[in-house]
Amino acid sequence: MKLYAFFVAPNPTRVRLYLAEKAAAGKDLGIEEVSVNLREGEQKSPEHLARNPFGRLPVLELDDGSYLVESLAIIQYLEELHPEPPLIGSDPLERARVRELERIADLGVLIPIARLVHATNSPLGRPANPAIAAQSREMLPENLQFLDDRLSDGQPFLAGERPSIADCTLAAGLQFGRFGKVELDPRFANVARWDAAYRERPPAQGVLVM
Repeated sequence: MKLYAFFVAPNPTRVRLYLAEKAAAGKDLGIEEVSVNLREGEQKSPEHLARNPFGRLPVLELDDGSYLVESLAIIQYLEELHPEPPLIGSDPLERARVRELERIADLGVLIPIARLVHATNSPLGRPANPAIAAQSREMLPENLQFLDDRLSDGQPFLAGERPSIADCTLAAGLQFGRFGKVELDPRFANVARWDAAYRERPPAQGVLVM
């Protein structure tokens, strides 16, 4: 299999973190990574549009030549193929909790940060959009506060004692914020503590560049 990705884009980054966490726990999935340079517009090339007609990343090319084009679908597929070590929980309730946290990190942090970056300092050259920037900023505090509260007992990861896809998504979103000069509000000290500790982990250091 091949993963088409770009080094700092948030959705590819969360899949790359997932793969790195799997490998660090002893399960290297052996997926070849292929860079598609978003800054140079390679996602709009005929070759890439044949993989994903939306012209987005990531894309997972399967062994039969077909493709998966959504990050969570990619992660779910790989997790079902290789459930150990678990990154989406080991029982129904734990899986529900992990997915709950991941959706909050995605819809409430990663996506607003991505929209904010592209509305203020887009690396792809998109025009500034103050309305979208303001709307995105308004979404962040409530969701960051929820995650900050979950981390208030000092637990090392969002779902407890083990890393999960929720950590991968939050780390990817916060990195894209740093890349786009969106600073984390200092009132969310527990998230900041988690972020600093997570970035020190070897699997994260192999993926995160900021």
